[in-house]
Amino acid sequence: MRAQYAGQPFAHRCRVYYEDTDAGGVVYYVNYLKFMERARTERLRELGFAQSTLAGEGLLFVVHSSEARYHAPARLDDEVLVSAEVTELNRASLRFRQQVRRVTDNALLCEGQFLVACVGADNFKPRAMPPSLRTAFAEQVGTGTSTAGE
Repeated sequence: MRAQYAGQPFAHRCRVYYEDTDAGGVVYYVNYLKFMERARTERLRELGFAQSTLAGEGLLFVVHSSEARYHAPARLDDEVLVSAEVTELNRASLRFRQQVRRVTDNALLCEGQFLVACVGADNFKPRAMPPSLRTAFAEQVGTGTSTAGE
């Protein structure tokens, strides 16, 4: 498992491709949600957990609710950094705060919050996170965040 150093925020770097844009060459709004989903997946991977392995163990993460604010457009060929900070850790859910920033000027393009629930793959009912996964996230929860449901 690769641990991230305390105080160092996680960010996933990606490029805007033609398929991400509308006819005007601007990122279509829903694609920011895709970028953020990828960052959450890479956040898990960085902590040593693959979504495919968790699914094989009968565990899935599903988005319960989302909120997004759009500030400025990303365009074709822009490189963006997408953060995925856990701000709240509960027994069977995580709240992420995420931002999409353009690499060249650090402009905030989009930001959002996502409540992600841990559910059983067989019935989609809430399920407690495995202790190893919960511990990995607890070690990464940023300053000023809460850890509930302990």
